[in-house]
Amino acid sequence: MQYRPLGRTGVQVSPLCLGAMMFGPWGNEDKTDSIRIIHRALDAGINFVDTADVYSAGVSEEIVGKALQGRRENVFLATKFFMPMDQNDPNQRGGSRRWVIRAVESSLRRLGTDHIDLYQVHRPSPDTDVSETLGALTDLVRQGKVRYIGSSSYSGSQIVEAQWTSRERNLERFVTEQPPYSVLVRGIEEDVLPTVRRHGMGTLTYSPLSGGWLSGRYRKNAAEGPASAARPQARFDMSTPANQRKLDAVEQLAVLAEKAGVSLIELAVAFVINHPGVTSAIIGPRTMEQLEAFLPAADITPSSDVLDAIDEIVAPGVTVNPVDNSYGDFELRADQRRR
Repeated sequence: MQYRPLGRTGVQVSPLCLGAMMFGPWGNEDKTDSIRIIHRALDAGINFVDTADVYSAGVSEEIVGKALQGRRENVFLATKFFMPMDQNDPNQRGGSRRWVIRAVESSLRRLGTDHIDLYQVHRPSPDTDVSETLGALTDLVRQGKVRYIGSSSYSGSQIVEAQWTSRERNLERFVTEQPPYSVLVRGIEEDVLPTVRRHGMGTLTYSPLSGGWLSGRYRKNAAEGPASAARPQARFDMSTPANQRKLDAVEQLAVLAEKAGVSLIELAVAFVINHPGVTSAIIGPRTMEQLEAFLPAADITPSSDVLDAIDEIVAPGVTVNPVDNSYGDFELRADQRRR
């Protein structure tokens, strides 16, 4: 496994980051098996693990914490906060100082560690000043509970605003961004990736298989529905024109992968990690078999001909189905638009 610099932090991480969303009731409820999968990933050279407090209501963090006992110092451990942890309490979520300080203590306890290497805001908050969140995160860094801070699903302008705020107010800055990126979801190529590179940030992208669409599971005449209840059903409605276009693209990509002598999964992941603006791709296996299918991609470099062929199937900067984007959920709401 060839390691890469995480932005300008001086930290070296693997091009594959083990995502833990599928460990727990959202995916694999067998904790022992989940720990085996984590250990196999570490043995294969992966030194980067990403989870979140919201994944299976904290169970994912607990599983990761148990798996890393005795191996914690060799792992760059990332987790996230922001999503609701109690549907009945409006203050157990978001980017407020009150919640950030509380959320980190809960994550540290579940992870069984005294520090988090990378603590990330899971989503930008439309009703919280970014300086509020950055101020709280800065205190956590100075207390030694967090080493670095990052953002997730921030637009280009939100990334710039956060960097400007950090500089103007002498606060810790986001050193990473975690956006969605795959052959089918290429919107970040237009703005987010260039912005991240200009600011010297690392990029750990999620959903390189586009929620399973590039796993080979979803083909013409295949059964509908996501493999995990954590994924929105609407994104897997095969009757919509946008998803029909995705099916057409998947068929062409499958043929291309076969011609290139690799699996569709290997092609999809290799495409992501070979973009010069990407540090690591988050892979989220639910089973050992799925993990083994991901691992070879770390050593694959697609040829220019293959990359050109992918561009013919899905043009650079294009997201085939706009609902797969993680941007504009607030800004594009009917009450926020000028009608």
